[in-house]
Amino acid sequence: MPNITVELLSGRTLDQRREFVAAVTDSAIAILGAKREAVRIVFQEIEKTDVANGGTLAADA
Repeated sequence: MPNITVELLSGRTLDQRREFVAAVTDSAIAILGAKREAVRIVFQEIEKTDVANGGTLAADA
């Protein structure tokens, strides 16, 4: 059973999440041989004020 955790900056739409989970699930089935019902994906939202890249907060980018 693949358990896939995805960290995202907040603000993605429900349609974007639907498209993403469909594509990742299909890839897990094709590459890992997983059963569709066994693929579990969890989103963890990160606020732009909680992450920095290259010394700059995402909120300031």
